[in-house]
Amino acid sequence: MNDVNTGEHTDVLLHTAGRAAHITLNRPRALNALTHAMVRRIDEALTAWEHDPAVETVVVTGAGERGLCAGGDIRAIHDDARDGDGSASAAFWRDEYRLNARIARYPKPYVAVMDGIVMGGGVGLSAHGRVRVVTERSRVAMPETGIGFVPDVGGTYLLARAPGELGTHLALTGTAVGAADALLCGLADHYVPSASLGRFADDLAGLPLREVLERHAQQPPRGELAGRRAWIDACYAADTVEEIVRRLTDHGEPDAKEAAETLLAKSPTAVKVTLAAVRRARRLDSLERVLDQEYRVSCAALTTPDLVEGIRAQVVDKDRTPRWSPADLADVTDQDVERFFRPLGERELGLSAATGTAAQAAR
Repeated sequence: MNDVNTGEHTDVLLHTAGRAAHITLNRPRALNALTHAMVRRIDEALTAWEHDPAVETVVVTGAGERGLCAGGDIRAIHDDARDGDGSASAAFWRDEYRLNARIARYPKPYVAVMDGIVMGGGVGLSAHGRVRVVTERSRVAMPETGIGFVPDVGGTYLLARAPGELGTHLALTGTAVGAADALLCGLADHYVPSASLGRFADDLAGLPLREVLERHAQQPPRGELAGRRAWIDACYAADTVEEIVRRLTDHGEPDAKEAAETLLAKSPTAVKVTLAAVRRARRLDSLERVLDQEYRVSCAALTTPDLVEGIRAQVVDKDRTPRWSPADLADVTDQDVERFFRPLGERELGLSAATGTAAQAAR
């Protein structure tokens, strides 16, 4: 692929330096939020570089000082869900989730520099890569329940496989974690101080990846979650959100009580669906199967009032006072949750079926 970054392509900058090819998300004023065009541009670049023998490593970074990527362009999703038929959002997720799966299976080392804010779609673009680098500035989160949505982009796959109930805690509360906790939860692999990232990138141009990591990776500053495992594992092991909240409230640990208050401020529907999604993801044997499930959940969310209301309150009007419907956990029934997981028929994402067919053909 030529290093052409003009016109509509300036939201994703591409260039090669030595043996490394670089993807730079370039919407710093929007904290590099992903649009559908950006997803397609990245996918095209990965196709070109997969077949380019001069490219040994692909590196993804974010422009600006604030972070890699704050997620998808949720204003566009808000407008589509409120004023359209949801088809534009469904098409965006279809391509985005396929890209997430492709990153996980990419045949060349895919190095994600998770500096600064990495949330939602930014996690999908980075945490499925082979090499995931965090810094002291990293804030990694799946904050979807706060906008009436459910963790997607393979987030439930990753969080379902975190130690104990740490992933359940992060999925339900949307808590952002730093470098050490991202490493503990399996969302990252290496810690590199942000001041070293320039030299890290320069070295990737001429040195083998393993040697670059040995040169720059360090021990991260101490995290927080390891010291909270006892109450997190005890409280979040409950079968229902109501029981999780009760255990958190009664535990006696101030952090546990704060987590309960955080949960109660989220969309009751989104929190209950998220718990079900994470638990189901534990039983699914591949990222593709989980992404298929997440696609069903995401498409169902487009038809609920909480997604539009959550984005309105947090991003559009910014009054931070969403009016959830239903407003209480008790009013969200098992049937309400189950409908998020209904098969979509001809509209299924179908990643697991495609992967299975490819695997059979390779035998």
